[in-house]
Amino acid sequence: MEVAGLVTVDRECPPAGVRVDWGAVEEWLGVRLPGAYKALAEAWGPADVGEHVWLHVPCRQQGRFDYGDWLRSTHRMCRILSREAGGGRAPEFRPSPGGLLAWGTTRSGEELFWDTSAADDPDGWTVAVFQRDALYRGAAPWWSTGLTLPEFLAAVVRGPVTPPAGTAIGPLPAVVARNRLLTRPEPWVPPPRREPLPPGRRRFALETGRGMAALRVLVPPPDRAEPGNLGWEWLAGELGTRLPREYAELMRVYGAGVWAEWLRFRPPLDGGEAGLVALARAEARACRELRAEFPEEYPLPVWPEPGGLLPFADSVDGDVLGWLTGGEPDTWPLVIRPRHTGRGAVLRGTSLVGMVLSWLRGEGRISGLPALDRDDDPLEFATFRQPFR
Repeated sequence: MEVAGLVTVDRECPPAGVRVDWGAVEEWLGVRLPGAYKALAEAWGPADVGEHVWLHVPCRQQGRFDYGDWLRSTHRMCRILSREAGGGRAPEFRPSPGGLLAWGTTRSGEELFWDTSAADDPDGWTVAVFQRDALYRGAAPWWSTGLTLPEFLAAVVRGPVTPPAGTAIGPLPAVVARNRLLTRPEPWVPPPRREPLPPGRRRFALETGRGMAALRVLVPPPDRAEPGNLGWEWLAGELGTRLPREYAELMRVYGAGVWAEWLRFRPPLDGGEAGLVALARAEARACRELRAEFPEEYPLPVWPEPGGLLPFADSVDGDVLGWLTGGEPDTWPLVIRPRHTGRGAVLRGTSLVGMVLSWLRGEGRISGLPALDRDDDPLEFATFRQPFR
């Protein structure tokens, strides 16, 4: 392994390997991985090479990194950007046979891939680089290096390696360190793959039906919903109001959890810091403080003010989903307040279950919610998992 002999270990932050069930990972990916990569992962774990190249390996750290999520989001982002830059065309990515497969990133924003079509033997796969700086200058964003992973790492350490467009990489410091973001990486367990729906059932899930019955087909509910252990009377006492019946039914069927790995429904019957009451109080306090300083930017009233915004869910990015609480609870309109503003999008005439169902199906853009790309498979994103964190 040529690169291992070129670098020394950072004494202050030495790399540490992670245990990887390569059989399970390769089965999930649908392809064998290069032997040199597996050796580096077992020796170094998630590592910074030359203070510039981040070697990603199958691991996870709660709240910071999940290998499967990173792989999916990296492929999706580069597919979308490539299509926009290439007149509607983009390269293939795994799991498509011969598609590109991400293995790392750089501190200057390049994404690093294997070209799995380069050789039948994974050890012969060469490195392809997606360059944002070239993209932003109107140049072709992809650079095929013709180098295997060990050759590429050795070349950028010795450096410089100059692409046809974009910024040269290297020479880099001849040192390898543990990635400073992932201080306690854990083994990564591949998630179960969803069995493909038969054509008729898939069509129904994506196109037919409304309400809870259709949602249950699109996203089968968990065996046991987890809304919390306290009662609805307790919640009404804490909030000073009952909540919409549709919401209570959604909690009965699904409970707290994360939809599409983005929208987190808090447990309404949990009195701790994770619960709905804690979220409502924290948001109310923060909004009042911001409104006092920037009144024009925070025009919405806030619970427990009359008609105030009462949040019940938030996104992994800090956006808030709630109701404007004027009138009878079953008539409250939904509000999505993005993280970067105090002005929310009021979804009048939109039911909660209908909104979730339409969003997961990709039926048009809903203000404040991330939209599917035209090449996304809605069933890949139509997920619900417990716990909500």
